[in-house]
Formats: sequence, structure tokens, C-alpha cells
Amino acid sequence: MVRKAKPEEIVEPDRLEGQPHPREVFSLVGQDAPLLRIARAIRSGRPPQALLISGPPGIGKATFAYRVARYMLRYGASAEGPEDLSVAPNDPVAMQVTAGAHPGLLALKRGLNDSGKLMTVLSVAEIRKLAGFFGMTSGAGGWRIAIIDTADDMNDNAANALLKALEEPPSRAMLMLLANAPGRLLPTIRSRCQRLDLKPLAERELETELAERLPDMGNNERAMLARLAGGSLGAALALASDDGLAIAADAEQLIDKIASPDMAGVLALAERLSRMTDGTERFGDFLLQTLADRIRKRAISGAARLDRWSEVLEKLKSSFVRTDALHLDPRQTLLSASRALAQTARGRAL
Repeated sequence: MVRKAKPEEIVEPDRLEGQPHPREVFSLVGQDAPLLRIARAIRSGRPPQALLISGPPGIGKATFAYRVARYMLRYGASAEGPEDLSVAPNDPVAMQVTAGAHPGLLALKRGLNDSGKLMTVLSVAEIRKLAGFFGMTSGAGGWRIAIIDTADDMNDNAANALLKALEEPPSRAMLMLLANAPGRLLPTIRSRCQRLDLKPLAERELETELAERLPDMGNNERAMLARLAGGSLGAALALASDDGLAIAADAEQLIDKIASPDMAGVLALAERLSRMTDGTERFGDFLLQTLADRIRKRAISGAARLDRWSEVLEKLKSSFVRTDALHLDPRQTLLSASRALAQTARGRAL
């Protein structure tokens, strides 16, 4: 009988509403090459004691780690299980992992502070849990697996504590570090890990996955999400869960009307953004991304005289950063951005 973890036992402030946690996801999209690499090592009986799984946020690093963990806890370092490291959802080990109740699995991540908000760093207190966990007697499967999500959130003390754990690795144990920016980790930590780089998903792969996750959304909206998400399923789902898609559409519309912007409409948009949490900042992100994408496509097609567009892109970046940092009036920022784009568009189509 699998003991289900009580809700208060699992702190998941970063879980997207209405979406499964990575430990509950059994499909892995777009990561065949790194999966094949680690599967060969595990099934040959030579798994790494420390694995660094890197890549941009939201592309499946945690899903990848839980897939490896389920296999190791079910079959160990052997070829007894499937070549793709899959474990059936109704397998007792998989059910324990899904419930957050497997004694051989430890997941470390940023917790909540006293005010209930997500901490900005992964603390040394969390990393020190490794010593007690790895010091325990192995479970029924004989392996202990720890996942640090994400390792580049560690502060200096936590990084030093992790380095000590890596210097004295226990037998029949695997430590998986997830990192959005592995360059932020200490070189001595990176050198003690086998690294797997996960890649952003292709737009077609994203659309297929979004059709599964968001069946009630229209094809055009899913296509826009896939294009805006930069290969990140997590980013696409986050966009779909709030006003992100509408804000992105507003940014595209501003670019589409670049030569003759509707200033009254821009003012109305600024008013609406000012009433949203981080509305102006998020609009700026989409506007800059859309502009950068169009400049890139024009450059690939061989278009000349794009220097002015690159200059205005950099100016807009500075403008939105300054607005966010100094809490400036979004109306002036959007009006200035519209005028700058219109002036650049004269005689220089984008």
C-alpha cells in the first residue's frame, strides 16, 4: 500500500495551476539523445555518481531526472528494465515517487520563507539534508537518489556543503543536479559531475505537447504559445495560465502597426498593463522578443540596412528595464517605444 504524502508535506509553490508536477509526468519530449546516453551508462552497470542536467528553464530537466530516478529505484544499475528507462505509472515504485513518498528519493529545492513567499536561494540547510539521507540504509531497491532543483539557486554556503558531499560519494547512490545556468556553479562541482545538456523543444514538438496539455485551446493560440515560448514547455504553459497570451498578442499588434501606431490604443493598452502585476515588464519582454525575431528573420533572408533596427532594439531594452527598476509611468514608456518604432520604420520595412 503506497502512503500518499499529505499536501503540507510537499511544498510546490512553483507548480503551475492545473498542470502535473514533473514527478507525475511519464512522457519525455524531445530529449532522446541525452536519454540514450544516460540509459547506456545505467544499463551497463556504470551510472555516474553525480549527474548535471542543464538547459533553459521549462524544457523538461525535472521530468528527465524523475524518469531516471524511477528506473534506478525500480531496476537499479541494470538492464532489467526498458531501454528508454520508462517505468509503468501503476508500478509500485512509480506510484511511491508520484506520491512523493519513496524513502529512497530526496528532492531539494527552494522553500518558503516566514511570509510564505518562495525563497530567493537554495539554502545550506537544505543541502545538509544530503548527509542524513545518504547515511541511511538503502531502501528495498538498494539505491538512494537525490535531486537538487535547481543547483544554480544555491548560495555560497550551500555550494560548499554540496561540494563536500560530492567529495565523499556514498555507494549505490546518485545525485542529480538540475541547472538553468551551469556556469554559475563552482568549477569543482561541475568537474565532479557527468553533464547532460538538454535542448529547447522544436515548435512542432511544443505544439504536439500543448495539444495534449491544453485540449480546449485553439490551434492558432497553441501555435502562438509554441512560437513565443522559445522551446520551453514550462514557459508555454505559464503563458497560457494567465494573461500572457493576450499581452503577447498586444505586443505583436504594436509591431504589425509599426509604421502608423494608434496612439489612443497605445494609451489604453498602457492603462490596462498598469493594472496588471508586472504587466509592463512582461509586455516589454514580448515586444523585444517579437522585434528581435523579426530582425533575425530579415537578416537570414539577406536583408540589408538592419543596423537602425538593432539600435532601436537596444534602446527599447534599456527603456523597459529603467521603467521597471524606477517604477516609471508605463504610458510614457509605451508612447516613446511606439514613436521610436514608427520613426525607424520610415523607409526601413521590417
